[in-house]
Amino acid sequence: MHKRSILMAVLLLGSAIAANSQSSGVPGAEWKQLAAPEQAGWSAKKLAEIHQYVEEIGSTSAMIVQHGVVVAAWGDVAHRSNLHSCRKSLLSSLIGIAAAEGKINLDDTLDKLGIDDNKPSLTAVEKEATVRDLLEARSGVYHPAAYETKGMAEQRPPRGSHAPGTFWYYNNWDFNTLGYIYEKATGTKIFDAFYREIAQPIAMQDFKPRDGHYVTSPDSRFPAYLFDMSARDFARFALLYLHAGKWNNTQVVPEDWVKASTRPYSDSESGGYGYLWWTGDSASGTPQKIPFPKGSFWAEGHLGQYAVVVPSLDLIIVNRLDGDMTKREIHKRQMSRFVQMVVAAAPGN
Repeated sequence: MHKRSILMAVLLLGSAIAANSQSSGVPGAEWKQLAAPEQAGWSAKKLAEIHQYVEEIGSTSAMIVQHGVVVAAWGDVAHRSNLHSCRKSLLSSLIGIAAAEGKINLDDTLDKLGIDDNKPSLTAVEKEATVRDLLEARSGVYHPAAYETKGMAEQRPPRGSHAPGTFWYYNNWDFNTLGYIYEKATGTKIFDAFYREIAQPIAMQDFKPRDGHYVTSPDSRFPAYLFDMSARDFARFALLYLHAGKWNNTQVVPEDWVKASTRPYSDSESGGYGYLWWTGDSASGTPQKIPFPKGSFWAEGHLGQYAVVVPSLDLIIVNRLDGDMTKREIHKRQMSRFVQMVVAAAPGN
C-alpha cells in the first residue's frame, strides 16, 4: 500500500475511534465541556443562578455533567480532598467485583468469616449478621467504630436492641468491617484495588493509591479507609454508575451489581438506602422529606460531598466541600435544592 494511503487509513481509524469514544458518552483523557450550554437547550439564566447558589452555600468545587459532557464547572475540579463517607460507595464497587469473582459471598455470616471486635466482643446473635446486612447498614451490630461523628455515636442504638437484618441504622461499624472483609477476601489493600479495578479503567486523571489512608481507633479492630479525590475523578466514578458499570466497551463493575446497589432496601429522609448508596426512592414508597429526583441515587459524605446520578436525564451533579479550605457545611436540604435547580435548568424543563 502507498505510504499516503497508509497515512490516510491511520487518520480515518483515529477519527473513528475518537468519534466512537465521544458517542459512547464518556470522556477521553480530558473532560469535554460545552462551549455554549444554551445552544444545547440549557437555560443560561438558570445556570447563572445555580452558580450564585453554589457560591452562596460554600461549595469549593462543583460540576454538572450531561451525556458525558461538562455543562458547567466551578472551583478547582482537579483539587483532591477528603470524600468522607462517599468512600463507602467506592468500596461497594470493589465488593461487587469481588462477589462476581466468587471471592465474597453476601450470605456469609460474621461468625463464618471469623469476625469479632474489641471488648465488649460481639455476641452470638450479632455474629449472625451477613455481609449483605452490612452492605445495607442493617447488621444490628452497634459496637463503637472508628471515624464516627459525634452525632453517629449519640444516635447509635443500644447493643442487642435489633436483630441482624431487621433495622436500618447508618453505621460506620458495618462500613469499616466491610473494608476488612474485602481486604481479607482479596488479599489487596482497598486503595491499590480501587486504582487497578476502577481508577485506571475509567482513566481517572488525579487519583493514585497514595491518596488513600486508614484511620484507626482503640475502640475497634477495623479502621476507616479514607479517600482524597478530585471533583473531576469523582464525576467519572458517578458516570460509570450512570452507565450501569460500563465504560466504553468494558464492563468495569457488573451491571447486576450496580442495579442491586442503587435500589432501596430501607427508608431514609431523602428516599432510601441501597448497598452503600443513597437512593431517591424509598423501599416502602413513603414520600421523601428531602426530595431528590425519582430514580436518582448518590454517594454522600460529611460536610457536603455528593455525586448525584439522575438516570432519567442522563445527568450527574457533583458537589465538593474541602474542610481544610472552609468551615462551612452543606446540608442535605441545600444539596436537594441544588439538584432541583439543575433539573429545572436542563433542556426540556
